[in-house]
Amino acid sequence: MSEEWNLLDSGCNDAAINMALDEALLNWHSKGEIPPTIRFYGWSTPSLSLGHFQKVERSINLQAIKKHQCQLVRRLTGGSAVLHDNELTYSVVVTENHPAIPKSVRDAYYVLSKGVLAGYQELGIQADYAVPDKTATKDRTAVCFEKTAYYELVVNGKKISGNAQTRKQGVLLQHGSIPLEINDHMLFDLFVFPNEEIRERKRKQFSKKASTINELTKKQYTYNEVKTAFIAGFKKGLDINLNPVVLSSQEWDEVYELAERKYQDINKKVVRS
Repeated sequence: MSEEWNLLDSGCNDAAINMALDEALLNWHSKGEIPPTIRFYGWSTPSLSLGHFQKVERSINLQAIKKHQCQLVRRLTGGSAVLHDNELTYSVVVTENHPAIPKSVRDAYYVLSKGVLAGYQELGIQADYAVPDKTATKDRTAVCFEKTAYYELVVNGKKISGNAQTRKQGVLLQHGSIPLEINDHMLFDLFVFPNEEIRERKRKQFSKKASTINELTKKQYTYNEVKTAFIAGFKKGLDINLNPVVLSSQEWDEVYELAERKYQDINKKVVRS
């Protein structure tokens, strides 16, 4: 019999609320208040999420953040910056000692990414797992979709999703970006480059490194259509049943308080700068 997990469809919210809700789910699951949960969500305005240890001053063009009216937020998870715009985002919280969750980060990515892989298959996209070449040059980049990590998904060598993971309080949190489209002009505006020539060269090279659902299928999928596909994909890929839930007003109050206390500050600093 398939295990019962929660399914939370939280709709589109601003960046601080989105990151606060992921952390709240982690906290509630660590206390045993909710079962393992998969959440799907969108972004009410274009948002750049920074990896937990990423330096703003070294890599992010704060003037461009304001120009494009983007929100800026720092994730609990590591990795490079991700532009969240026309995309479906997912998050998973599950206890570290769950029998299906491997101890190693890399193997846990593989298990949870089965849901992502099956979601793409629901849309007719035959993706493969990325296994980076250890002998390749290790170019550092602040832009998430410029480089693949283990068990992210690729089509013809192009990255189509980005994932990040953390473990706190005995709980694994993994969330990921599933873009329908990517505005590469906005994306490369948001980062610092030595000069405009390098920025433009990197932008033009980007199409060889990343792709999206709409580009691959030659269709214009809606957010809801993609969400439906990935709900089915996670059920199939993880062999689970998903029970739809909604947050109580008390739970939303906790999310709003956490967003204001922890996740709004970075946006306020950009506005003042």
